[in-house]
Amino acid sequence: MSEPPTRLHAVTATTTGATSTRPFLAWWALFPLAALAGVALSAAFPPVGGWGWTLAGVVAVAAVVRLAPGLWACVSALTITGLVLNALAISWQAVISVESYVGLTVIEALYFSALGAALYAVRAWAAAPVLQAGLWTAVEFVQARWPFGGFAWTRLGYGVIDSPFEGYYPFIGAGAVGFLVALVAHLIVWSVGRNRRRTLRRVLAALVVAALVLGIGALGTTYRPDRDASLGTVDVGYVQGGAPGGGVYGLGTPRTITYNHIRENARLLARIRSGELPQPAFIVWPENSTDMDPFRDSETRRLVDDAVRAGGLPVMVGSPVVGPGVDERQTLALWWTPDGPSGTYAKRDLVPFGEWIPFRSLLLPLIPLLRYVGEQTVPGTTPGVLETGMGYRAGVAICFEVAFPETLYEAVDAGAQTMAIQSSNAMFQHTPQIEQQFLITRVRAAELRRELLVVTTSGVSGLIGPDGGTLQRLPESVGASGVVTLHRSTLRTPVVLGGRFAEHAIALAAALCLLGGFIAARRGRHAEQWTTTTERRGGATDG
Repeated sequence: MSEPPTRLHAVTATTTGATSTRPFLAWWALFPLAALAGVALSAAFPPVGGWGWTLAGVVAVAAVVRLAPGLWACVSALTITGLVLNALAISWQAVISVESYVGLTVIEALYFSALGAALYAVRAWAAAPVLQAGLWTAVEFVQARWPFGGFAWTRLGYGVIDSPFEGYYPFIGAGAVGFLVALVAHLIVWSVGRNRRRTLRRVLAALVVAALVLGIGALGTTYRPDRDASLGTVDVGYVQGGAPGGGVYGLGTPRTITYNHIRENARLLARIRSGELPQPAFIVWPENSTDMDPFRDSETRRLVDDAVRAGGLPVMVGSPVVGPGVDERQTLALWWTPDGPSGTYAKRDLVPFGEWIPFRSLLLPLIPLLRYVGEQTVPGTTPGVLETGMGYRAGVAICFEVAFPETLYEAVDAGAQTMAIQSSNAMFQHTPQIEQQFLITRVRAAELRRELLVVTTSGVSGLIGPDGGTLQRLPESVGASGVVTLHRSTLRTPVVLGGRFAEHAIALAAALCLLGGFIAARRGRHAEQWTTTTERRGGATDG
């Protein structure tokens, strides 16, 4: 009988006929390392933050994969990583409901289960670090799109905004940036071995690749494409009305949020008339700046009409509206002029189980808690641009949409010369969700090399520069307003022009390599079995 396992072992790995020893950890020593990986990955996001945590977390994951004694140990360990990461990073979901928090944490952890299986399968292959980095991208690619539209909140590419990796955003986007982060991390672990000569060669190779990746990224941070100076600038007002509190009913009783924005808008107009602030071309209110449908509720309609006419300026109003069908609604950005609403944009990327319920007819009777969602929100179908009547288009994205880069890219493609992000985070006041969303919005600005004006009901509102830096931010949970100057631009960065598909290409290539490897291995086993059977029969067959 073999010896019972101890903490550190050596197993035999066979690659292309060669045999080598590989250390591994018993499960009880592997799982704490996996949990630490989840802690590090979550620390890359607010309230902690810092790109070093992202790299450390992926290094820990790579070490788990390398030291795993078997497939199921690796899958189990990476499941723990996913559970810890999401339990910490999206803890804010618990203010909505503990059940939804637990469910979302478990579902997102399953992607790490799949990642563990994929990374383990290729750990002994040639060019393993490149393949493993590609498989990170492939799993994140699916996670960002499936099921129910996906949930891309904790992507690797979002955790490295203030680092040399930032220089890649306007060229290949955050999805492909995650590949580069994973590549550097897996190379670090791959370079450490028991054979001194081989280790030296691998360390040198890893250092060269890491230096190239970080050096090119650092150069990319200097990319400041010229804006068309002939387009000039536009002064834009903003209003953060403030909201009563957090949780499902963070907007307060009906019309509370509307009154708050009406009052803060009046303060803004008074500061403009006094000369304290410049006259803006238009004013932006946030998502849910009216909590009732202004086309159905006459009091809300009167309040907004009076506020817009008092300023004599168009206002981009965020409103829920009833329809288009029975028991349906939409979340709109309304271009409201003194003559009334003249243009709309309907939010396209919706929060599952927050704004709409998948399998609603089946789940609603089974889970009464879901009734708080209300009518089923219907997504819009057109890019986020509004005709201003001033010779240019104003771009807009609404809240959760900042996690979906294609939505903002399409607004730029459709001619948006300025970009505003309307958001309602009232339910998540005093939680990390607000800062995390602001972080993701900074990544979008760095990709587009555009200024982004963020306007929320209760914070964090602010102005983000074209390099992703924070130029201005307002305090949370208070009423505030002001005027900022935005550069009009028709710039489309390389990621908008086609670099966005780098992530698609990486994910597809990694998936095909994994599939091809399995097919080749399966054929090899069949050939070996056939040869062994033939030899046992005492001879070869005719060709």
